[in-house]
Amino acid sequence: MKAAFFRQHGAPEALEFGDYPDPVAKPGEVLVDVHAASVNGADWRVVAGAYGPVAFFPYSPGRDFSGVVSALGEGVTDFAVGDEVFGVCDVGIEAAYAEKVAIKASILARKPATLSHVESASVALIGLTALCAVEDTLKIKAGETVMVQGGAGGVASFAIQVAKHTGCRVISTTSAANIAYVRGLGTDQVIDYNRDDFTQVVSGVDAVFDTVGGDVGVRSYLVLKPGGRAAFIASGPKAPATPRTDVTGLRPAVGRDRQHLDRISALIACGAVKVPEITTFPLSEAAKANAVSKGRHFRGKLVLRVR
Repeated sequence: MKAAFFRQHGAPEALEFGDYPDPVAKPGEVLVDVHAASVNGADWRVVAGAYGPVAFFPYSPGRDFSGVVSALGEGVTDFAVGDEVFGVCDVGIEAAYAEKVAIKASILARKPATLSHVESASVALIGLTALCAVEDTLKIKAGETVMVQGGAGGVASFAIQVAKHTGCRVISTTSAANIAYVRGLGTDQVIDYNRDDFTQVVSGVDAVFDTVGGDVGVRSYLVLKPGGRAAFIASGPKAPATPRTDVTGLRPAVGRDRQHLDRISALIACGAVKVPEITTFPLSEAAKANAVSKGRHFRGKLVLRVR
């Protein structure tokens, strides 16, 4: 099969496109013909070796995808060949930048009926991450005020919509170019981070979901009300240390399961969440897509067209 892969750690340009060994569905797995694969910020970091050396070379990255079941491993009874599915590779595994992927049937779900493969791939990991953060970790409730840092990004845009659907007032930060986009997601108050210091504009919020990291993450504690909580996905494996003793910092545990994927489909089906703005690249241009991802000057999601 064809795939995007790298032979040694380096810049996004280390990604090549060419022939790669075909995966085989083991017991409990299905083989999926990938139609589209999402590009995530974690991908260029995997290429760079930011999480440590990979187990083998050449190595194909990519965490979430959409496609069609082409073969069943022993013992799989909940899918049939020809089923349209979407999913996220198991924790610690990357393999979606390819024409085929083998994955546990238990963490795979049927593709949202109203979405294309490109659209389905775009919401798999961002939806899973957003739900784990705002519903499972922050446990947001109707009537609360929630701040989402970096509102134009994929995870943040999904989280904004979930918070609005829950009945929260939502505040978000973004650049001037993306204010209209973030407001269109339902955000009640949008802050241009290049013009205003959010800590001088916002205070007393119930919860913060930070997708930016660095100094933004640390300063997010300052806008919480006493007893408030903040969740972080861009500050490493743990929440950053808080300068306050009356608030809580949390790091969502983003696992893999069918339940969250079905929840994504349900939110889309009822109109609570719409897909993000999507920019596509052919699989052969995975290096270019990852360079854009690393630069972080885009909104919504980047997706690789595989078929």
